[in-house]
Amino acid sequence: MRHNKAINHLGRKSGHRKALLANMATSLILHKRIETTVAKAKALKVYVEPLITKSKEDSTHSRRMVFSYLKNKEAVTELFRNVAPKIADRPGGYTRVLKTGFRMGDGAEMALIELVDFNEAALASTAKKEAKKSSTRRSRSKKSADAKPAAETPAKEEAPVAEAAPEAPKAEEAPATEAPAEEKKAE
Repeated sequence: MRHNKAINHLGRKSGHRKALLANMATSLILHKRIETTVAKAKALKVYVEPLITKSKEDSTHSRRMVFSYLKNKEAVTELFRNVAPKIADRPGGYTRVLKTGFRMGDGAEMALIELVDFNEAALASTAKKEAKKSSTRRSRSKKSADAKPAAETPAKEEAPVAEAAPEAPKAEEAPATEAPAEEKKAE
């Protein structure tokens, strides 16, 4: 039983686990999205979110504290220059874990972990939703009322075309009906 076991040790000794999480956090900050197992993604989320919170305050002390965890100058620079300004107004929840399925070799459950404010597809969909919310029901009903007369006019023009179309299949049906009659005569 796992009672009161808060930390997932990921089957590693503490030094190996710290190095693993530091390397994964560096990759996440530099690439904005990585694919890993669900267990590692959840452990990484707990590891990297406090570091992102520390990056909101750009001071020498906070840079040194983050560097003590990440051990990579480029990642610290990227975090403080590019990531921190984008997430400055967000109160938490800087990462998102999306389950992607199972790995072919061993069947491990895989996940995609990404920084929330750097997913362009999700940002574009939220912008579309905001644009749709601006319209009201009343304006929709007016649009539908305006659309009815416009829809009636082309229907009148298409009516002669619709009458000509059924004549062609009737001509095709006649030879089809004659063929069975010829088969009956042959018998």
